[in-house]
Amino acid sequence: MSEEANDNLEGSAAVPESATDDALRELMQRNYMEWASYVVRDRAIPALEDGLKPVQRRILHTLFTMDDGRMHKVNNVVGAVMPFHPHGDASIYEALIVLANKGVVKDGTTSFFIDRGGSYGNIIIGAPAAAGRYIECRLSKFGREVLFNPEITDYVPTYDGRAQEPVRLPAKVPVLLMLGSTGIAAGMAPHIFPHNFAELLQAEIAILKGEPFQVLPDYITGGLMDASEYDDGRGFIQVRARLENENDKKIVITEVPAETTTEALIASIENAARNGKIKISGITDLTSETARIEISLPRGVYAEETIQGLYAYTRCEQKLYSSLLVIDGRLPVEMSVSDVLRANVKKLQEYLRRELELALFHQTELLHTRTLERIFIEERIYKRIEKAPTMEKIVATVRAGLKPFRAELQRDVSDEDIQHLLAIPIRRISLFDIQKNQQELDRIRGEIEKYKGLLAHQVEYAIDYLQGLYDRYGALYPRRTEITSFTAVDRREIARRDLKVWHDRVGGFIGTRVKPSNKNDSALECTEFDRLLVLRTDGTCVVMAVEEKSYVGQAKYVFLYNKDQVFSVLYHDKKAGTWYAKRFQIESYILGKEYHVAPEGCQIDALYTEPTAVELELPVNRRRSFNSIKVDFERLPLRSREARGFKLTSLQVLGFKTIDRSEVPPDDPPEAEAAPPAPPASGDGAGGGNGPGERPKGEPLHQPNLPFFL
Repeated sequence: MSEEANDNLEGSAAVPESATDDALRELMQRNYMEWASYVVRDRAIPALEDGLKPVQRRILHTLFTMDDGRMHKVNNVVGAVMPFHPHGDASIYEALIVLANKGVVKDGTTSFFIDRGGSYGNIIIGAPAAAGRYIECRLSKFGREVLFNPEITDYVPTYDGRAQEPVRLPAKVPVLLMLGSTGIAAGMAPHIFPHNFAELLQAEIAILKGEPFQVLPDYITGGLMDASEYDDGRGFIQVRARLENENDKKIVITEVPAETTTEALIASIENAARNGKIKISGITDLTSETARIEISLPRGVYAEETIQGLYAYTRCEQKLYSSLLVIDGRLPVEMSVSDVLRANVKKLQEYLRRELELALFHQTELLHTRTLERIFIEERIYKRIEKAPTMEKIVATVRAGLKPFRAELQRDVSDEDIQHLLAIPIRRISLFDIQKNQQELDRIRGEIEKYKGLLAHQVEYAIDYLQGLYDRYGALYPRRTEITSFTAVDRREIARRDLKVWHDRVGGFIGTRVKPSNKNDSALECTEFDRLLVLRTDGTCVVMAVEEKSYVGQAKYVFLYNKDQVFSVLYHDKKAGTWYAKRFQIESYILGKEYHVAPEGCQIDALYTEPTAVELELPVNRRRSFNSIKVDFERLPLRSREARGFKLTSLQVLGFKTIDRSEVPPDDPPEAEAAPPAPPASGDGAGGGNGPGERPKGEPLHQPNLPFFL
């Protein structure tokens, strides 16, 4: 290779690396934003105006253009939609099935906008629909009535420019809240609940009348719903299956909760039983057109307690969060149910006004045309054109003949009007009936006055329109989800205390799968939500979860944690020999973090969980007025977890014992030393010693109410 070629290669390779990175970053950012914007606006989020995603709108538009009153194979419909939707037949088929399962009436033959033929699956059990070649569909009568009017619909070219598709359908009902919607876009995910159709119409009527209203979700699967936290579509709802206890040993599920199926429900029940959350002896699915799941219970287990477990541990109860995210114009916005309804009512009034104006225009044009025909025939203007030699002369003659009658017309005579008059056949002219024509003109004038009156009372007209829809279709869609209120089951309250925790004091382990060091030890009976408080004689403690096996070191005390429990401890400083008494609670903690309830270098000699008094025995000394110290722990103020206790004595202690609290004289409590800073976390300490002497012997710890290991 020549030197010149080498120089050229070196020059071309000298592009700054940072410039390449910046260009690549800019390219990725631009492409990502274009993709994300497309997904948000044109795929995943429904429009506010008609409540539809683009694929749903294209399916309904295609059904409208194909509508001839007969059923169409779903595969044919999918193929007809593909010129409008560039994302393949699978997405169209799935969207059509979902749309056809929205608002299905009791006999299953029709939904809100699609009449159905064949098997469209079963949303209760989660069964899929049949293949598109086996099922049929067509636009429903209700869909034709409330969704379409080409004269007031705006159209744009399709993705390839070969056809026209609607920008939005002129929906006269709140489609968004009727159907509900879910989707996933870049950084946002709408979750809009379906609402009852009849209640939505009543709410829109209330808006037009200026009255208060409230609408709540309604699901075709039924069940129970607590909507106290729905917050007009900005909160959440709690839904439950409908459970009936036929007897103490059998529970029957007759309705599944929203957004689940019998298959998913049974799987969650079996999983809960397998994990020991509930106890059942068998489960049978007898679902057909309606849900029926029978749960049998074993000996010693009864329906009432099991129902609470089903709500707590299975999909028999769920919490669903609402995210009412829509496309308003070209931007995604989050709205409330009331905002959506008011926007729909505003659009409804606009569509009805435009339809009335169009109807008025058509009637006015018809009146104009019929008046022209009457004048043309009655005044024999058609006779005057017989001698006109050219078309220009004919048109001029007709225009001149009509000019004296301009006051009777609705507008000036156009060339199209004259062409229409010249196209009237001779037979119609010869059979023209003046009286019949006058009756038609009177009827048309009556229609014009009617439309003018409706335009002058648009609110009343909108109310009548909605009331008409309610009267014709409202009974088809009764509420299926029962509105009630219930308190969510607290798993802690119903948890079965069937976990047994053992303590291996030799190996330093604790857990449900630990072999106790002493076969005579009894286990701590816990639930999965309990926490264990491990306390060592060196004053360190830790709160931990119930596990199969955990190393805790040489721990002396193991309790079930209770934040309200008051502990009383007697401890001494091993180096100085000073004795302290302390009363405290452990109200908060970080799981697994080690804390000090006694300063470092101290040893806990006794711990009590009930009101207790103790007497410390001192060496006999004739120079002292006392040879023992008595203290009632209940008279000591509560200290914080890390604070030092109240100093009792610096003298040698021979032993201590519990005494009756009445034996303690009513003296002031001993003074407490200042609390030292919290010592650093340390490992397990080894107890022992009482200053320079041996540890005094105390009585066994008496603790009847709090389960623990000693």
